[in-house]
Amino acid sequence: MTSELLGLLRTDLSAADFRVATLTELWGDEADAALHRGHRVPARRALERRRAEGTATALDTLATLFVLGLEAERDAAAQALPALGLAGARELGLLESASREPSSLESASHETASHESASFDAASVRARIDLRPYSFVDATDTINWWIASDLGELALGHALRENHVLGVGGASLTLSGLIITEPADSVLDLGTGCGIQALHASRHARRVVATDISARALEFAAMNAELNGITNIEFRLGSLFEPVEGELFDQIVSNPPFVITPRTEGIPAYEYRDGGMVGDALVAEVVTGAAAHLTRGGVAQMLGNWEYREREDAFDRVGAWVDAAALDAWVIEREVQDAALYTETWIRDGGTRSGDEFDRLSDAWLDDFASRGVRQVGFGYLTLRRPAAGKPTLRRLERLGAPVTGGLGAHVAETVAAHDWQDALDDGALARAMLTVAPDVTEERHYWPGDEDPAALTLRQGGAFARVYPMGTVLAGVVGACDGELSIAAICSALAELLELRESDVLAEVLPSIRELVVTGFLLV
Repeated sequence: MTSELLGLLRTDLSAADFRVATLTELWGDEADAALHRGHRVPARRALERRRAEGTATALDTLATLFVLGLEAERDAAAQALPALGLAGARELGLLESASREPSSLESASHETASHESASFDAASVRARIDLRPYSFVDATDTINWWIASDLGELALGHALRENHVLGVGGASLTLSGLIITEPADSVLDLGTGCGIQALHASRHARRVVATDISARALEFAAMNAELNGITNIEFRLGSLFEPVEGELFDQIVSNPPFVITPRTEGIPAYEYRDGGMVGDALVAEVVTGAAAHLTRGGVAQMLGNWEYREREDAFDRVGAWVDAAALDAWVIEREVQDAALYTETWIRDGGTRSGDEFDRLSDAWLDDFASRGVRQVGFGYLTLRRPAAGKPTLRRLERLGAPVTGGLGAHVAETVAAHDWQDALDDGALARAMLTVAPDVTEERHYWPGDEDPAALTLRQGGAFARVYPMGTVLAGVVGACDGELSIAAICSALAELLELRESDVLAEVLPSIRELVVTGFLLV
């Protein structure tokens, strides 16, 4: 029966053209930007104007209910869901009468079955879940999905419940943008939440296994898969790798519950973000656990936090995790927050605002950090790989401040492949290679006023992670001549003659940088 109802809901959402682009057109770019900041008033006012003008459609009603979390007229809701109907919406747990206060049981669990006896006895209805369009462009197509999750703090009007199921947030978008999308036989989505990473993985994998410790999250994830016609995902309940004991996967993706939360009584522990372990131990466990569940050559990609303790560099800790797991590793730290800012960020994330309760929680968080000497917390991305043979060869731990914008999965795959290519070559073989400068790379030259020679030379990457690489005059000459026609050795020979240097000295100076520029995408094979 649920499958049939979800099919009817899909019919209604399609008929209303309930998509990201049409919603943006509905209320305008400025209101859309405000909505992304958690400010719904501009969008609400735009819809009110349309109703006053008599131009409102089913799309307006669906947006009011499921995106803005506001009440809508019962008759308008019925017209917006003609195939599903209000009875079907009630049975799926989508809507309830606006006059009806949820019971304490419903507030805690949101069980769909508890709505079956509810009646729409008021002139208005309201949503019981958040249901909104989601759109992205991959290598083959523009994809439009609908993603259901729990109502957010804005619609609820109070702090989130501990079993809250989060929708597609900034972290989800970051991870989906980093995922390598090369064809795979099997993918594990560890801690699937609303299922967004599993849905993405379903496009390049033959089969996907999605796990979560929350039964409610799995219900949402399964609903989202079925609502969008995706059939190659299996959902399993359990903590971390327990549901897949003994199984191997070509790819593991995970936005784990990595938030560092005090493990003391009276502190809310949200299932979607708090893993129940002390400090950054959960991230360490996911890293080491991934090693036992990857096929040879298999890749794991995840987000994580790590602690800076007293005088210790957090990368010493992260490096020890990947070394213990014997994995290839590329770790990028995007941001570092001091303990106080980290505390504020995640207390507010749960919906608690300034006041006595905020102060109580802050004390607990800062006491927890102080007990381990934590002064800062880093956030970033990890790409891990089980070596196809032999020992790990890739170990990059770097700090890049720019956030991920757009899909970088292809760049991640190209970086790993470029590492493997140059790692297999000795200096003699590398010198015989013919390379070209990537099309997004520009050269910058800085001069002191009146000087003919530049004081500083840099390469700047327009795409990917927007890296900047400083150069000397010799390296700049080599890179500038990389047009795919001459080998590195031939270019260095010509430069050596021009500058009256020994060719061997020029090669010794530039080859380490050439390796780095190949790996980071400045130079292409």
